[in-house]
Amino acid sequence: MGRKIVVVGGGAAGIGAAGAAKATDRSAEVVVYTEYEDAAYSPCGIPYVHGKEIPSFESLFLATKQTYVDAGIDIHYETRVTAVDVAAKTVSIEGQGAQPWDRLVLGTGFDYADPGIPGGDLQGLYYVKNIRQAMEWDKVLDSVKVAVVLEASPLGLEMVTALAHRGIETHVVDAAPWALAEATDPDIAQPVEESWTEMGVKMHWNTPARELVGDGEGHVRAVRTDDGELPADLVVVCTKKVPNTRLATAAGLKIGSTGGIIVDERMATSAADVFSAGDCNELPHGVSNVPIQGLSGSHAYAQGKVAGTNAAGGKRAYQPVYVPWGMVAGKWMIGGVSFGETLATALGIPYVLGVANGISRARYYPEMKRVRVKLLAEPGTLRLIGAQMVGGEGIKERADFLAMAVKTGITLEDLAFMENVYSPPIGALNEPIAVAAQNGLASLKQ
Repeated sequence: MGRKIVVVGGGAAGIGAAGAAKATDRSAEVVVYTEYEDAAYSPCGIPYVHGKEIPSFESLFLATKQTYVDAGIDIHYETRVTAVDVAAKTVSIEGQGAQPWDRLVLGTGFDYADPGIPGGDLQGLYYVKNIRQAMEWDKVLDSVKVAVVLEASPLGLEMVTALAHRGIETHVVDAAPWALAEATDPDIAQPVEESWTEMGVKMHWNTPARELVGDGEGHVRAVRTDDGELPADLVVVCTKKVPNTRLATAAGLKIGSTGGIIVDERMATSAADVFSAGDCNELPHGVSNVPIQGLSGSHAYAQGKVAGTNAAGGKRAYQPVYVPWGMVAGKWMIGGVSFGETLATALGIPYVLGVANGISRARYYPEMKRVRVKLLAEPGTLRLIGAQMVGGEGIKERADFLAMAVKTGITLEDLAFMENVYSPPIGALNEPIAVAAQNGLASLKQ
């Protein structure tokens, strides 16, 4: 038997690390500890089961438990790691004592930020994360008539849409002036909000929640705001993701300004032979170099692959992130890369802006959808530094492409005269990205 690699966490980062470690060194003993009943399922799919777009939770499981046994990965379910001793190279397991390791990978994920208001201990508060709990909450939703979603975060947008699809009277409460205000511009969020109105959603912007009000028997009955009380049979807490670094902090690992674990390009932490991956980390943004955390499952899985490969003696590097993102919200798809106008302005980053309202297919082809594209470029060089989009289709593919454009230094001139696919069912004659770039160049001549 080769080196013993212990992985803490059975989410995307942990399973990615375990698989990569075993693939890199077949002789390695790879042990995973997870607090949950399952590993390797897609929590990102939970809102879509609640909204009935996906028929069952079972379809969210990516593999069976036997799959990992067959792969030689030893997963310990419902097992909590209580401490890490870097000097002794052990982890303490609740009820089992200390277990040794040669290399350690932390994939401890995230927690939702405490709403910071009275009533946080009431029953009827739903934190969307664990699939077994989601299965039970899904049964509860059958009898819910009114639900309040706290904060229009990415999960908040998904849950608002899911609850509305479910036929539940849905309210969203947020201190910000529009949906996903930290990441999106108001003109990108506007179509989403208009579609929510069509779906019967009640929106309460610039309205912080002040208290979760109980019914006297320990169950939430309302959310109190400055505008009064909103009745609620259920409150879905969609606050910001914060890194779960309790083990790392207690073990003396270096923690960054975002509260995430500091890692290098190998996913190595400040402690020898200790790696970390996923939502518990912070990473440098490729444009601003500002540390960020709380990214997507694809980022966590990719980081896990890097951490596991290096823990097993291989060589693999993770690059700064440009954060392509996309999602369905209301009746629209929204997405982007890096940042939009609002965030760039907040960071003090100057930009040249190009905007276009285009179409996803030939105008005469059935089910053609509108697409709005906004491009941000660096003044002078005109290198692309960010983008945002809203449309009916094709947002994910454009976000992926534009992320590579930002990463490789493509300019507005390059994009303005780019080649593009023209086929009536799948692409318009004029690609909206190219038109936005052309408009950006034209704005410089005014």
